[in-house]
Amino acid sequence: MRIVHLILTSRFAGSERHVIELANAQAAKHDVTLILRRAAAQSRADSYAHRVAPEVKLILVGDWFARWHARKLLRKLRPDVAHAHLSGACRALHGLKGLCLRLATLHICYKPQQHAALDALVAIAPWQMDAIPLPIHKHTTQIDNWTLPNPAAKDARQRLRTLHGIASDAWVIGAIGRVEHSKGFDILINAFQQTNLPNAYLVIIGQGSRLDELRRKAVKNVLLPGFSDRPEEWLATFDCFVSASRDEPFGLVLLEAMQAGLPILASASQGARHLADIIETPLLPIADSNALAAGLREFTDTRPARRTYPMHRFSIDSKLREIEEVYQRELTSLAE
Repeated sequence: MRIVHLILTSRFAGSERHVIELANAQAAKHDVTLILRRAAAQSRADSYAHRVAPEVKLILVGDWFARWHARKLLRKLRPDVAHAHLSGACRALHGLKGLCLRLATLHICYKPQQHAALDALVAIAPWQMDAIPLPIHKHTTQIDNWTLPNPAAKDARQRLRTLHGIASDAWVIGAIGRVEHSKGFDILINAFQQTNLPNAYLVIIGQGSRLDELRRKAVKNVLLPGFSDRPEEWLATFDCFVSASRDEPFGLVLLEAMQAGLPILASASQGARHLADIIETPLLPIADSNALAAGLREFTDTRPARRTYPMHRFSIDSKLREIEEVYQRELTSLAE
């Protein structure tokens, strides 16, 4: 099968990880092309074109008029499937009806201006299905995200703690994600400040538009090192993981925390509710710093141990089969 994935962003985050892992895995069986903006290949810590496997045909389009360039490429390539991710890529598929199967993954939520004109959709969480209207609802399939095993270096925990002046016996509360309003890192910092926990640190890994603001507000024992291309090493450094998100469609980072075996404290975002039976610890009200502070105190007092989560549910192999079944079914539907 000839598959073209498109994502027209410039910085690496969860959606970009999803696309690259999917394209890399599919290339073992299929002819896979990935279309990115040139900005994704710039010499920056958070660029991501270098993560694409050699088996995937990588095509870079200009940052100006990227959608137009991507649409022109698709007319030339004429794939069986054009699979779009996020807004710019979805819009690039407009005007190509009949060329191929035009499909998108809902990394955030259904948006009519992006998705209504496409042939099929993949939702990453059940809650997304409620907003999808007919007729495209009939051509939407819900498939969970996945995570890949990615063990940290054996010395990562002690090395990062030493580098950042964190004692080996300190309790480290960790969070990872884009530093934006939706992730609730301001709430997490406020909650941590309320607790005045002894021998405890809060470490937030990621970058975004609010990073400088939060760094200015951060007090003693609150660290915001910025972007990391080895988040698994920070997960090895943490003692627990916190998601204080106001809005989290699925929460790929929650799967990564589970893969690392970390006890999890999470707000009741859409993604956390979907994973609540696995997280097990009670979910907290969204944007409630008092409830979060109480949860942080309890975790620090009890220091829960790492645990083993049922990660077989989030194997990429099973998700690849489900996605390929969607491709085959929707291609058959288009041919009828």
